[in-house]
Amino acid sequence: MEIKLAEIIRSFRKERKLTQEQLAEVLCVTPGAVYKWEAGLSIPDLTLIMEMADFFDTSVDVLLGYEMKDNRLEATVNRLQGYRRSKDWDGLTEAEKALKKYPHSFRIVRESEALYGAFGFETGNKDALRRSLELLRQSLLLLGQNEDPQISEQTLNAKMAMIYLGLEEEEKGIELLKRNNAGGLYNAKIGHALASCKRTEEAVPFLSGALANILLGLCETIIGYFNFFFASGDYTSTQEILQWGIGIFSGLRKDGKPNFLDKINCVLLASLAGSQFMSGKVEAARASLQEAARLAAFFDADPSYDESDIRFISRIEGASTHDDIGATAMDAVGNAVKQFENESLSALWDNITKQEKTNHG
Repeated sequence: MEIKLAEIIRSFRKERKLTQEQLAEVLCVTPGAVYKWEAGLSIPDLTLIMEMADFFDTSVDVLLGYEMKDNRLEATVNRLQGYRRSKDWDGLTEAEKALKKYPHSFRIVRESEALYGAFGFETGNKDALRRSLELLRQSLLLLGQNEDPQISEQTLNAKMAMIYLGLEEEEKGIELLKRNNAGGLYNAKIGHALASCKRTEEAVPFLSGALANILLGLCETIIGYFNFFFASGDYTSTQEILQWGIGIFSGLRKDGKPNFLDKINCVLLASLAGSQFMSGKVEAARASLQEAARLAAFFDADPSYDESDIRFISRIEGASTHDDIGATAMDAVGNAVKQFENESLSALWDNITKQEKTNHG
C-alpha cells in the first residue's frame, strides 16, 4: 500500500489557490505544520485528515491516495509476474504476503519461487536462492494443481538443480539434472556445468548431444519459417531465413569432408531457388540450383550419416541419422523443386542436372 498524502494535500491546496498559511488558518494549525505535511516530514492526525477531506470535498481514501489492490488470486499472480519482468525486487515483500494468503496455491508458490530465483541469480543473493529452493520443493507437493503443460516434475527438478549450481553445490545440481534428462533435454546444462567444473571429458558427450539436438531443432525451425513466410508471400524473409541457415550449417563441415548437414543444405538451397524464382529473380534461382547440384554431387560421392563427421560433435552412443527427403542428396533437391509445382522451375533444374551429368560424365 502506498500513501501519497503529502503530494495530494499540496495538489488540493494549489487547486483551490490557497497558501500554506491560509490552509493552516482553516485547520487551526501553524503554517509550519502544513509545510511538514507537504514535505512528507510528518503526518496529520486522523481528526485533521477527516477535516481536510471534508474541506476539500473528497473522501479520506482519496486524500490518502490509497488504492485498493485487487488481491484475488489471478490478479496477484499477474502482479508477481510483473514484478519479475520489471526486475522490481520490492515484489519479494508482495510474494511473502501472497504466500501467507494463498499458501496452498501452486501458481502463487511457483510465481513467488520464480521471483526469488530471478532476484537471487541477478544479485548473487544466496538467501534468495535458498528461499527459491524451499518454494520449489513446495511446488512439487502442489504439482497436482498445475495446468501449464510446460511445467512438470522434470522441469521443476531441473530448476532445483540450477539453484544448487547457483549455490555452488555443483555435485547436487549435476546429479539432479542427469536424473531428469529424459530425451537429452538438459544436455546443454549438464555439459556446461561439467565443463565449468573442469570435468571436460565427461562434459563432451553431453555437449555433443546438445549440439545435435540444437541442429535438428534449428533445421525444423528454419523449414517452419520458410513455409510460413512463403505462404504469406514474404519472399524477402523467406530467402533471408534460408540463407542464414545455409551459412550456419556450412560452417560445421569438418576437415573438408561431407556430412549430413550438406544434404540438408541441398534442400535449403533448392527452397531458396524456388523462392527466388517465384519472386522474379531467375538468375539468382539458377545460381542457387547450381550450388545445390554441386553440393549434392559432393555429398553423394562420399555420403556420411555419421554425426561425428559434423564439426564439434563427437560420436553419440546409440545415435543414428535418418531422413525422408530423398535416397540421395540429388534426389532430395529434385523432391524439393517438385514441391513448388512450377514447370519452368522444374525445367531449369532438369537442365542443370543434365549439365552436371555432362560435366562429370
